[in-house]
Amino acid sequence: MRGWMGKFRSLLLFGALTLILTGCGIENVSALKPKGYGSELLFDLMMISIAIMIFVFVIVMAIYAFVLFRFREKKGQEDVIPKQTEGNKALEVIWTVIPIILLLVLAIPTVQATFDLADQSSQDDEGTLTIDVTGNQYWWQFTYADQEISTSQELYIPTNERVYLNMKSSDVIHSFWVPAISGKMDTNPGENTNTMYLEAYEEGVYEGFCAELCGPSHSLMYFKVIAVSPDQYDQWVEDMKNVDPEAEPETASAQEGQELFNNNCMSCHAIGGGSAGVGPNLANFGNRSKIAGILEPTKENLKDWIVHPDEIKPGNQMPAELVTEEEADKIADYLLELQHSDVGQDVPVIEASE
Repeated sequence: MRGWMGKFRSLLLFGALTLILTGCGIENVSALKPKGYGSELLFDLMMISIAIMIFVFVIVMAIYAFVLFRFREKKGQEDVIPKQTEGNKALEVIWTVIPIILLLVLAIPTVQATFDLADQSSQDDEGTLTIDVTGNQYWWQFTYADQEISTSQELYIPTNERVYLNMKSSDVIHSFWVPAISGKMDTNPGENTNTMYLEAYEEGVYEGFCAELCGPSHSLMYFKVIAVSPDQYDQWVEDMKNVDPEAEPETASAQEGQELFNNNCMSCHAIGGGSAGVGPNLANFGNRSKIAGILEPTKENLKDWIVHPDEIKPGNQMPAELVTEEEADKIADYLLELQHSDVGQDVPVIEASE
């Protein structure tokens, strides 16, 4: 009896824990509230799968309940064996045909969606936006080759347009995923390039992250997709093209920080222009909503990141203690002044609860 009660309590505890954990999650991440073409396709497939599973469950439980009550042992009939049904062709046809039909109901839209999501027929059309995405430990680089723009951690796209992403990795396998807009796609090292597309219906800031275990800071590899109107996107492109990396900061502390940055950080980073190299391009850094993808954009957090990046994101390639605390203070002043475009700053955040 005690053993049975112990198992029941454990089951009850894990059931309650599962129920509680269903309320946990990351803000702005929800595949159940689709805001893009790809996520809508996947949501419809999930609904079809759930409907089929519910149908099968109800039928099986109905048959189980009927058999349980109809053929239960009755008083005075302990030795009675119910009539056995064997070799019934009608029943065999039914329980063979019905699963085939259910599989076809699920397979046909799944195959259609798979080919639809893999469609690249319009990628080479004039005016189609293509962005090169590179996964790194533990950040994302976005290169707009046609515009000669490189950004990191924040991907700007126009709404209601199909944007193609050519994806690869500079080190290990990562996986690019923005649940509210589309499915996920692996980024592989080497010459292998995977391609997917995003098409956001609404303006908003959408949370994205790496969905493939890639090292000790895998769970900290966040990024954002900022969907804006086509006119705002064109303005953002124009602003980023006109970034002057040599522009003099406003404050004396930031001016010293610029010199320190040029002497210590420019070998890996860049301000404006194309790809920075081994480190992210920091143009428009001052407008980022997160530092390193995870920290609130405060000066103290930025100083901690500059001096102790290994403690914040273990395993990342940014050298620790390259500068002193005092030098980091001035570099932080400089970086926080890098606000070359205010496009997207008033875009609403798409929350999972909407």
